[in-house]
Amino acid sequence: MSNQNETMRAVVAVRTGGPDVVEIATRARPKPGEGQILIKVEAAGVNRPDVLQRMGQYPPPPGASDVLGLETAGTERT
Repeated sequence: MSNQNETMRAVVAVRTGGPDVVEIATRARPKPGEGQILIKVEAAGVNRPDVLQRMGQYPPPPGASDVLGLETAGTERT
């Protein structure tokens, strides 16, 4: 089993569809690259692009995460 410090919970759409396809999944915690920070998210919102992505009408750019919740608030994780 993975160390809790190496994982995170994420909101994802497991397939294209309505609100019923949205689930909370456990994912590997990302490692920030050059010029990036990792945020400890306290709150997240699902906005219009997230809804369109879930419906299959707004594909994420190549290489982008499938995690929903483009709007977040939190603190820098050290």
